[in-house]
Amino acid sequence: MANLSLKNLTKSYNQTEVLHGINLDVADGEFVVFVGPSGCGKSTTLRMIAGLEDVTGGEVIIGDRVVNNLEPKKRDIAMVFQNYAIYPHMTVKKNIAFGLRASKLSKPEKEARIAEVAGILDMPHLLERKPNQLSGGQRQRVAIGRAMVRDPAVFLFDEPLSNLDAQLRTQMRLEIKKLHQRVGNTIVFVTHDQVEAMTMADRIVIMKDGHIQQVGTPAEVYHSPANMFVAKFIGAPSMNMVPAQLSDQGLTLLSGQSIAGPWQAQGQSDVQVGVRPDDLTVAEEGTGLLNGTVTVQEPLGSETLIYVDTEAGEVIAKADGRTPPALGSRVALTAAPDTLHVFDAQTGVSLQ
Repeated sequence: MANLSLKNLTKSYNQTEVLHGINLDVADGEFVVFVGPSGCGKSTTLRMIAGLEDVTGGEVIIGDRVVNNLEPKKRDIAMVFQNYAIYPHMTVKKNIAFGLRASKLSKPEKEARIAEVAGILDMPHLLERKPNQLSGGQRQRVAIGRAMVRDPAVFLFDEPLSNLDAQLRTQMRLEIKKLHQRVGNTIVFVTHDQVEAMTMADRIVIMKDGHIQQVGTPAEVYHSPANMFVAKFIGAPSMNMVPAQLSDQGLTLLSGQSIAGPWQAQGQSDVQVGVRPDDLTVAEEGTGLLNGTVTVQEPLGSETLIYVDTEAGEVIAKADGRTPPALGSRVALTAAPDTLHVFDAQTGVSLQ
């Protein structure tokens, strides 16, 4: 195992810079997830760590070595790709053993290592099967096993669950998390799915347009987003944004409702007030922050998400699953002041 550091990492294609000075320290044994929309630079960063992309500027440090000029096989890393990349003509055992082809272990040591990995991944009974006899989740475990058998310092995962159906994705998220808890290797995991990031990571790195927007624990990025992009990207459904005015007297919404809070104001400024659907609930008429008409319902069992057309635009709120407001009905919506997030309307930066 080893720590990983990225120091002012940049990447350019011809004259176009796509990564703009990435700085990150990953502790030994930490599970870090890169997340962001397509084209944000997360997979490019991972491939630079792996040595599959050249570094334009900055340093990639694994352990105490700068590895910029080392071939991938000399970096003591193992990578699991989106496609399984396992050999269809080989058994599970031979596919896992392929990860040891360049090692100097004796045959008994290799056999012991394969058996150990198969046991960790609950695959001893699958070792003599071919890939076409396996489910999608089992094939992904074979790909992970081939990486694990090398006992690398750092595991790199490039959207490994994207090809699985919803149920298998949930199962594999749990298996990878349990695997990390058992073996404790340093893991860098790339995904575009914020649910995967929230449920698996020790820390999340949120990227946009080649820049890191925020690094923090799942709780930190969810409850204390650094800017509007993070606030809207993390969480499903996305955080509602409502225009307002901020002054020394507090917030004033379009409805005329005033809210006192800890927000810092210099004169009067335009802001966006963020509130998560889980925190925005149906209130008694005349007591809400917003008022509007229910246009869509999304029943989720114990609760129902309602889309409400308000004076501030469409917002999503949570209602009781048994007795949600009827379509077309007028509702008042409220939220506790300490659940509100305030962002500068021009820069998008949090004012809290």
